[in-house]
Amino acid sequence: MTDLAKRIAALSPEKRKLLLQKLSNKNHELSSYTPIIHQSRESNTFPLSFAQQRLWFLDQLEPGNPAFNICQFMRLTGRLNVAALEQSFQEVLRRHEALRTTFTVVDGQPLQVIAPTPVFKIPVINLQELPEDTRESKVLQLANEEVEKSFDLTKDCLLRLTLLQLSEIEYALLLSIHHIAADAWSIGVLIHEITTFYESFSCGYPSPLPQLPIQYVDFAVWQRQWLQGEKLETLLSYWKQQLGSQLPVLELPTDKPRPTVQTFNGARQCLTLPKSFCDRLKALYQREGITLFMILLAAFQTLLYWYTGQEDIVIGTDIANRNQPEVRGLIGFFVNQLVLRTNLSGNPSFRELLERVREVTLDAYAHQDLPFDKLVDALNPVRHMARPPLFQVKLILENTQNPSLQLSGLTIKSFQVEKPKTQLDLLWEIVETEQGIITALEYNTDLFYSTTIARMLGHFETLLNYVVTKPTAKLNELIEKMISIDKQQTSIQNKKRKEEFQLKLKKVKRQVIDITNETEETR
Repeated sequence: MTDLAKRIAALSPEKRKLLLQKLSNKNHELSSYTPIIHQSRESNTFPLSFAQQRLWFLDQLEPGNPAFNICQFMRLTGRLNVAALEQSFQEVLRRHEALRTTFTVVDGQPLQVIAPTPVFKIPVINLQELPEDTRESKVLQLANEEVEKSFDLTKDCLLRLTLLQLSEIEYALLLSIHHIAADAWSIGVLIHEITTFYESFSCGYPSPLPQLPIQYVDFAVWQRQWLQGEKLETLLSYWKQQLGSQLPVLELPTDKPRPTVQTFNGARQCLTLPKSFCDRLKALYQREGITLFMILLAAFQTLLYWYTGQEDIVIGTDIANRNQPEVRGLIGFFVNQLVLRTNLSGNPSFRELLERVREVTLDAYAHQDLPFDKLVDALNPVRHMARPPLFQVKLILENTQNPSLQLSGLTIKSFQVEKPKTQLDLLWEIVETEQGIITALEYNTDLFYSTTIARMLGHFETLLNYVVTKPTAKLNELIEKMISIDKQQTSIQNKKRKEEFQLKLKKVKRQVIDITNETEETR
């Protein structure tokens, strides 16, 4: 018996089932996709991919909405070769047509047009003369203004950069890309290429990367040719059966009345789960024959069940949608959204819920090729201007971190703006790192107060700690435990606030007495 065979034989039945499912999906991927070929550029106008078409339509409803911008902000310390950085981004623009694509309408149909590679110049704003405290506030002001800036899809380059010079060796780089031209995976491609080009161009060497075999428009043409007929009908049939004709709306209790029109004002709070706890969590999901995403999804749905009282929970997630090897090195908008509907009725144990979540998730992965906009069209839900269609909350696990930008002679650190844009009620992003699991909860500030989100993060941590210890607990038991812990924590917080208030009151009384004594002595 080979070493691989021994390892497979040692797996539990659940783990072998999961492995076989993954292998089946992978074989399906390899056998069902036809190659993507390079299209002639004679006409220079091409159909949009289904994902692009969705964002283009949203831009028609609200032109230039900055909620669909991907922003990256970095502080650079060291000797920056601005010319080499500029040349690096110029080369990225040359290599990736998606970044220099504009959109037009012909006979009522949107088409993408590839522009020639422009001469790319990075605007440099000199802040060196400002006092240090004013300089820092100016950086944050300009970064927040960048978040609000729009792109005109009919004429703008979809990559925008601004370099702020703070001193001879200090800079801030503000980068924005419209989502119609890129996704999270694309940012990893961009960072890798900029790092590679900067090293070469700084030394006077040419580009070391080979030409790309295809471009994003080739994928767009291929997708529309491939996804039709029986393939399309099979995917539509599955999703219609899985989601039904009437999806429940998640009625999260909000702190403020929901606006009549969807808003995009956001904020973010983070929570880090330490490595020691993550090891216990890993032992549980490996023992149960599931993945980290599945156990986090089950915990998240349990939390939503507690908050809403609803047993039919629908949330969204992202999937990279880069199954073909030809597209993995491209910058472009490939990511697809999956709708995960789980039934929590019958007071199942958390372990039983994991079984339900595993089945829902694996089936969704096996039918991931249906574009989200096609699904929305097929289900034709009742549209609400105040909510996005199909789901209002999303859970994303980033288990493959993007590389960090590495430029010779420079220390680079990312920074966030205070008020990011958000497209949902809640977006829960989870990143697995060597130090532990970092959770970032992005929320709509027109719906929730920051204190509510802080409590939600605390509840999520408490819930995970309890299910790791007792995965056989029933959902009602979990809820009762959560309520009990919440009451204890609230009591402790109230006691602490009371003590703090009494201390402040004593301090004020002491000050009043001192002032009275001073007044009497003066007389």
